Amino acid sequence: MLAQGVGQSIPADTPHAVSVSLPTWRSCVGYEEGEEGILKKMNNGYPRFFIDKCVTSFAATLIERYGTLDEWAILLPSHPVAVRCASFLQQHLAALDPDAKTRTIDLLPRTDPEHGNARGARRVSPMVSVVIYPKRHSALAKSFWQHTGEGVSSRRAELCHRAFNDGFLAPRPSDNQTDGSHGHSTSQKSMKGPLRYQRARLADGPEEHVRTRADSLEEERRSNTDDSVLFVEERYGRNLDLSRASQAKVAIRRRIAGALTADVDLNDMTDTGRTEIGIRQVSGFSEEDVYLFPSGMSSIFNTHRIMMASRGALKSICFGFPYIDTLKILEKWGPGCLFYGNGSAEDLDDLEKRCKEGEKYLALFCEFPGNPLLKCPDLARIRALADRFDFAVVVDETIGNFLNIHVMPHADVVVSSLTKVFSGDSNVMGGSSILNPRSRYYHLLKKTMETEYEDNYWAEDALFMERNSRDFVSRIARINVNAEAICNILQASKYVKEVYYPKYSPTRPFYEEYRSPTGGYGGLLSVTFRTSAQAIAFYDGLETAKGPSLGTNFTLSSPYTLLAHYNELAWAAKYGVDADLVRMSVGLEDTNELCSVIERALTLVGHVNEM
Repeated sequence: MLAQGVGQSIPADTPHAVSVSLPTWRSCVGYEEGEEGILKKMNNGYPRFFIDKCVTSFAATLIERYGTLDEWAILLPSHPVAVRCASFLQQHLAALDPDAKTRTIDLLPRTDPEHGNARGARRVSPMVSVVIYPKRHSALAKSFWQHTGEGVSSRRAELCHRAFNDGFLAPRPSDNQTDGSHGHSTSQKSMKGPLRYQRARLADGPEEHVRTRADSLEEERRSNTDDSVLFVEERYGRNLDLSRASQAKVAIRRRIAGALTADVDLNDMTDTGRTEIGIRQVSGFSEEDVYLFPSGMSSIFNTHRIMMASRGALKSICFGFPYIDTLKILEKWGPGCLFYGNGSAEDLDDLEKRCKEGEKYLALFCEFPGNPLLKCPDLARIRALADRFDFAVVVDETIGNFLNIHVMPHADVVVSSLTKVFSGDSNVMGGSSILNPRSRYYHLLKKTMETEYEDNYWAEDALFMERNSRDFVSRIARINVNAEAICNILQASKYVKEVYYPKYSPTRPFYEEYRSPTGGYGGLLSVTFRTSAQAIAFYDGLETAKGPSLGTNFTLSSPYTLLAHYNELAWAAKYGVDADLVRMSVGLEDTNELCSVIERALTLVGHVNEM
């Protein structure tokens, strides 16, 4: 896939794409610095960083109806999420702007015959919760959106916007709400509406209600026989069979569990049990231990939240240089975080010393391998320390993926961004959290999940994710081969300073310890050059798609540190992350052609060297 113009979706002309073209080093700098000429060209972006135009359009409509010119809205999938958002905003506004107020409106399906049957509508969750806040604090609201991954998806916003314009969605009846008024807080005392709002209260706040997983399954079972669901599907569903969303979610969970490795018709799926160890190498494990979320960061955020609800508000540990929002979650929610950015043996020595001195921790969060340096933590030692000093281990397997590595036996919870290689098509978000049934915390976490877990994964997104992931197994093998071939070329180049890849990492022994018998080293690699000019020439000369994200079916390159840490380059450098690092997520292209692409880009680097 050749580079596209600035601001075009990747892939081109793809609705709801999760990457955007930034084809030159200069365009990346311009984007980070907020240059008007660059921003005007941005049709989309990575959804947690660039709020999709479907979402902003709906927000504008809602502000026109319920807000003022000085206000803006953040759109969320449920009332409990909105409560968490409003609480986050008020907590920070208390010091920044004590007079600033927020209010929440829940838009639910109407129940009158003129607008259709709400019970059937509930089947596809055509609802949205809105937190209205002073527009001057949009950066703060966006930080909640970015860090937590809890915002509505663009597909949900698009469908709900149309339903709202047609009068199908309306605010929840409440004691104090004045429809269209400005300045009244929306009361949440009335618990009418979908079943998820009629459950026991949570620890996060006195007004937070969710449905249990059992309730969700029972509601779906009842709804499967309700013909009125066709009202929403036919009117708003863009000819998608949304009634198959529940089957799609089961298929996704079974693929993640390793119980479904081939493409099958959703109607032909058979039940699985807990009698075989299977690909995850943990006895007693099944898809019932897999929980889906709207994004990978949502899975991490909620895993941390549910850990605190289960075990108390203790500090967590972030081990190894992390994807930036993981660290932000651990720092901003709860009592804080102990950060070990190098992820070294010396860091584990320090952690052991602290634990011996009586410090207590909630959980250690790490990636296997890490992004972007592809280093692996010493999971065996981490597991031993966790067992000895009573803290949980949460492993993000997004980069490695369970076909290449088996980390679950050493983790209490495994999280992943399904947006990446599990999907591959760069057109849908998703995330998962997996409970290890052999964990000492399993029953405690499972019990907490029964009351606190909300299935907010939008039906349309689930359908796309299920379709995209059907060939997951065959794609991984091809990607592994291509990535190794590229690394071999880069390793041999005299212009390259360092290639970061699990196969060449000093932490390779840790990777090998958990590599599956047929697994490779993954599709992500990073490279640095001897000068900044060489890095720029290489990136600008790459004939690949260029933009944020990873795990796509096509090769996708980015100046990772520049995009992820532009305002903290010196901080990243302290942990060995070069400001000029180029990251490549390798795709399914012909191996020889990919190698030619790399060689042509290196030729341009040579021209810089001769100047």
